[in-house]
Amino acid sequence: MADCNDTLRELETYLDHEITPELQHEIDHHLGGCVDCQQAFEFHFELKQVIRDKCSRDEIPASLLSRIEQCFGEDFDGDGRIG
Repeated sequence: MADCNDTLRELETYLDHEITPELQHEIDHHLGGCVDCQQAFEFHFELKQVIRDKCSRDEIPASLLSRIEQCFGEDFDGDGRIG
């Protein structure tokens, strides 16, 4: 059974839906009865949403994109993916 330490340690993977269904069930159960972990969950959930919204609205400056591409250089293949 998930306790506070387990729940907080897995919080990011939980929010990203990158955990097993069994662990998700355990964390869901823990969050249902633990106010402190529920508050931590809500904070991280809202923070991820704010970051996602901000990143999706703003266009990446061409100079930054160029610098990122230079950093990866030869690691990019012909269709723009790392490969």
